[in-house]
Amino acid sequence: MKNVCLFCIVFLFLSCGESIKEKAQETLNKGGEVVGETATEVLEGMREGMDQSLECDLVLSEELIKAGVSKGKFEVVSDSLGGSNNVLTAYLIFNKDFSDTLYAKAYSKKDLEVGRSLVVVSAKAGDAAYYDFKFDKRTYIEVKSRIELGKR
Repeated sequence: MKNVCLFCIVFLFLSCGESIKEKAQETLNKGGEVVGETATEVLEGMREGMDQSLECDLVLSEELIKAGVSKGKFEVVSDSLGGSNNVLTAYLIFNKDFSDTLYAKAYSKKDLEVGRSLVVVSAKAGDAAYYDFKFDKRTYIEVKSRIELGKR
C-alpha cells in the first residue's frame, strides 16, 4: 500500500511538477530580488550614516578662500609605509591662479595638534586636482577630528 501511494505521489508530482517548479522558481527569484534590493538599501543607509558620524572636518583658512581655493571630496587613508590614517587626500578647486605651499594641520577630537604636512601647489584658474598631504607615519588622524588647510 505504501508503495502504491508513493508511486501515485511521484507520478502526480512528475506530471505537473514542471509547472510547479517553474512557478516556485519564479516566486523565489522575485522574493530574492526584493530581499536583495532591501538589503542593499539598508547597507547603503548604514554606510552613509557611519561615514557622516565618523568623518573628519576639513577646514580651509580664510586666506585660502580669498585666494580662490575651495574643497571638494576628501578622505583620510593609510600610507603604504606602515602608517595608519596618516594621509589626507583632498580634491581642491582653484577659481583663481594659485602658486604657493599649502600646509595641513591635523587636530585630535580633543583639539590637540597631532601632525603637519606641506604640499607645493601650482594651479591655473579653473583647475582642480587631488592632493595628498602625507603626515608622519606615527600620526593617526582620528575619526571626528579636524584638519586645517592654509597657505604657508
